[in-house]
Amino acid sequence: MNPVRKQRLLVVLAVLVGLGVACALMFYALRQNINLFYTPQQIAAGEAPLDAQMRVGGLVEPGTVIRNPETLDVTFVLTDGKGRFTVHYQGILPDLFREGQGIVANGTLISQTRFEAEEVLAKHDETYMPPEVQDALEKAGHPGAQKPEGKAQPQSGPAY
Repeated sequence: MNPVRKQRLLVVLAVLVGLGVACALMFYALRQNINLFYTPQQIAAGEAPLDAQMRVGGLVEPGTVIRNPETLDVTFVLTDGKGRFTVHYQGILPDLFREGQGIVANGTLISQTRFEAEEVLAKHDETYMPPEVQDALEKAGHPGAQKPEGKAQPQSGPAY
């Protein structure tokens, strides 16, 4: 092989190796930033990975909100009618957060019965339900899943 071809081959191989390393690093970084959505039913069934960042959504079970009067710690049970688990959150909850309401929480699943939330998002009015939560409740057959009569559900993404 003449020296010019050998040099070109080495350059092409170096570029391919560099592209491979760049793609591998990009996919590794994206894999850690993926935030999958899970329902209480999926978590209770063990489908959600432990110690992973995720989004969960459902209805706040009435009578389960416990606030620590000395700190900002709050615990409540999230359900979709088929599964349930406890959410622990430290911080100020949204003004629209209340029992019986649909919410989405971002955080880490510690066990099948405990979720550590870093952020809690509440719906923006009494007729809106996040699409993920609406679908999950409909699949679970929960009575709170029916869309309100007379008002159309927004077609765009969630407005948290």
